[in-house]
Order: sequence, then C-alpha cells, then structure tokens
Amino acid sequence: METLSGILIGLQVACEPINLFFCFVGVTIGTLIGVLPGIGPLATISILLPVTFHAPPLSGIIMLAGVYYGALYGGSTTSILVNIPGEAASVVTCLDGYQMALQGRAGPALGIAAFGSFIAGTLGIVGLMLAAPPLARMALQFGPPEYFSLVILGLMMLTFLARGAMWKSLIMAAAGIFLGSVGIDVMSGSERFTFNIAELADGIGIAPVAMGLFGISEVLLNIEQSTERSVFKTKIKHLFPSARDWAASVLPILRGSVIGFFLGILPGGGAVISSFVSYAVEKKVSKHPEKFGTGAIEGVAGPESANNSASAGAFIPLLTLGIPSNPVTAILLGAMIVFGMQPGPLLLSQHPNLFWGTVASMYVGNCMLLALNLPLIGIWVKILKVPYAILFPLILLFCLIGVYSINNSITEMLIMIVFGVIGYFFKKFEFEAAPLILAMVLGPMFDVALRRSLLLAGGDATTFITRPISAVLLGSAFLILIFPLLPWFKKKRKVIEEMKD
Repeated sequence: METLSGILIGLQVACEPINLFFCFVGVTIGTLIGVLPGIGPLATISILLPVTFHAPPLSGIIMLAGVYYGALYGGSTTSILVNIPGEAASVVTCLDGYQMALQGRAGPALGIAAFGSFIAGTLGIVGLMLAAPPLARMALQFGPPEYFSLVILGLMMLTFLARGAMWKSLIMAAAGIFLGSVGIDVMSGSERFTFNIAELADGIGIAPVAMGLFGISEVLLNIEQSTERSVFKTKIKHLFPSARDWAASVLPILRGSVIGFFLGILPGGGAVISSFVSYAVEKKVSKHPEKFGTGAIEGVAGPESANNSASAGAFIPLLTLGIPSNPVTAILLGAMIVFGMQPGPLLLSQHPNLFWGTVASMYVGNCMLLALNLPLIGIWVKILKVPYAILFPLILLFCLIGVYSINNSITEMLIMIVFGVIGYFFKKFEFEAAPLILAMVLGPMFDVALRRSLLLAGGDATTFITRPISAVLLGSAFLILIFPLLPWFKKKRKVIEEMKD
C-alpha cells in the first residue's frame, strides 16, 4: 500500500509540465549523445551539471537521469548502422547488430533494440519501486561503522570490475579520497590541503573535476583519433520485428532485464558489465551458438535489455544508501548534495517527492524514448554525419561557460582545464578515471564515518569487526581484494579484457 501511494505521488510529480519538459530535454539529449560516438553519458552529464543548478532541484535530477538512460537507447543506433558503439554499453551490440544491417535487416535490429530497451527499462523501474523501500528501512540500522565498511566495499568492487590492472584503480581511488578531503574539516573546522587558496575552502567541486576528466579529456582524445564514420547506406524498413523475431527475442529480453537489474545494483557493475554478461549467457544457452557474431537477433535483444535495466538498478544504492554504484550516479549524488538533499535511508521520508518523482519520471522517460527512437531514426542517421571539427569546439565552449556559471570562478575554470589534461594522460596510460570520481564523492562520507566510529568506540578499531553487518561488508571487501591474485581469475580477466578491446 505504501508503494502504491508512493507511485501515485511520483506520477503526479513527474507529470507536472516543468518536469515533463526537463524529462523530454534529458532523454532527447541522451539519445543524441548516444548516437554520436566518442562523447558518452558521463561526459554529457558532467557538462550539463552546471545547468541544473539554475533549475528546480527535482527537475534537474530528472533531466540528468534522462540523459543517463537515454544515451543507452541511442548507443544502439551507431552500433547497428556504423559498427561504432555510441557509448561503452553498446559495444556488444556491434557484434550482431551490424551484421544484421549488412544482411538488410537493420530495421528489425533497431526495432528490437528499442522495444527490448523499453521492456527492460520498465521491468527495472518496477524492481526499483519494490526493492528500494524495504532496503531503505534496513539501512536505518546502519551506523558510522557500517557506512565506513560499505564505502570500502563499494570502492573495492569498483576497482575489481574496472578495466585494466587493479593496482591502477586502487591508486585512482586513493587519489579520489584525497581530493574529497580538500577544504574545511567538518569535525574540527580547520582547513586541509587548501594552500591558502580561498576558493578551495569549500572543497574541490565535483562539476569542474568531472567536466575535466570526462568532457575535456574525451575531446582531446577524439581530436587525436580521427575516427572514420561510414554510415551504412540502405533504406531502413520493417522497424517492427516479425513474429519470428519476437519469438527469438522474448526470453533474451527477460533474461537481460534480470541480469542487468542485479548487476546494476552492484558498485562498479553497471551497464557495460551487464551487456557483456547477457551476451555470454545468451550464447551459452542458445541451441545454435555458432550464429552469434553473424547476425543473431538474440545478440542484440539481450545486451540492449541488460544495459537499460542496469540503469534502473543503479538508482537503488544511490537513493536508499547514498552510495553511487558507478561514476554517473556519483555525479547525480554530487548534484543532490548541492541541492541540499542527502541520498540515503531518510530520503524516502524526508523528500518523498524527489524519490518517487525521479522513479516515476524514469517510466515517463522510457515512453518518450520509445516514441523518439523509432520514428526519428532517419534524423539520428543524419546527425551521425555532423563533423567532429564542428562538434568538439562547441563542447569545449559549453564546458567553459558551464563551469564558470556555477560560482563565477576563474579558479574552477582552471581546475577543469588542469583535470582535462590530467584525464587525457589517464586515458593514454590506461588509468580509469571512474574510481577517482567515485572515491572523491564518497571521500567525505568515508572520512566522517571512520572518525565517528573511532570516537564512539573510544579509539577501539575492532568496532568494525565486532558489529555483524560491518564485519560482513569488510570481509567481502577483503575477499574482493585478494581474488585477483588467484591464477584462475587472472586468465579469466585477460579473456574479458580482450573481448572489450
């Protein structure tokens, strides 16, 4: 009954004209960004973050969330028509989607990707509605030691699932915690690592760092790499899949929805891992695994469903525990904190309009995306021909204007540029920026939870292992840390890395 009343509140909030407008803007921009290879939802949300500071808090969150799951829809278009993934979660779709296009079946491939995404997104939202309230009630039992252990587990899982060497991810996470500690210490009131720069007293803002690491660096990298885009030239017809296509796709869509939802909840899991796991599962259960890679529609339906369902699952730890499970939700967490709303177990009772409004807007946005993707495929194909020489200078200009508009600060513009250059070298030397940005957002929570735990326990560090929930979380984090040392896992990880490449 509580969930039903919450859904009604959410639909009422989501259907307000201003929220409908921001939802439409978000999903449209998300689809556009998904269609254009080389930008991605993370860079886009980082760039748009300053814009939301001038909008109503709920409307801003709805728009940023729309960009996130909208990009997952749009990414399939380039994978199928150009054989270049619009964003990382659509890499697997290239394998069979482009082959279907070469066989003259681009229409059914695009159609099943859109319908599968809609079905999976809807199922994921239902799961979010059902799972979030009881999890929030359980999280009320968490004290400082449990939150400290939960942050440790989240960071360990992210570094475990990150691409490349785990030691690189651990270094990035440590750097992120350091950046998160810059500013005034909330417990003592003294300044830390500010070097007498007044603008750093409030800490290093998430917006300039994220815009630099994921926006500016992406532009610099793409300028260096001249990607050739040859759009598949054919008339796209029969967008509605046939009965035979549906028969082959129903079970992959359902399996992908379940896989994506549960992997989306895990820190570091997200849409990319979900799509790879879904593809591997479909190939394993298929009676004709040899068809995969030659134009099997199951190879499109499963991964596209998984990555959209994962986007809904990712909101569960964000909204109920205040723990982001991927860099995108980390930026959303930063935005909520700026708006004066602390995600966590009390969000449901203190800000029900935000919680249920965001959840309901995701369903409204999924309906908008289904209406946008199928009829406007011809327009998306034309947008693919926009020269990067025009696109990238506009992105740089928007970044500079956006970061300056937050606090009218030249210092923050310099921070963004510096982190843009640093992010470029991170990409060149294969250091993932995701653990850094996630640790930077979680750093203050990590710091405060650790010190409060020790104060409450009188300096006794065993408090983290004598409390059952905290001990289980820390034990899981320790297992994740030593797991990569096993020879069996090293071989498996190498195979997964080769698949991603």
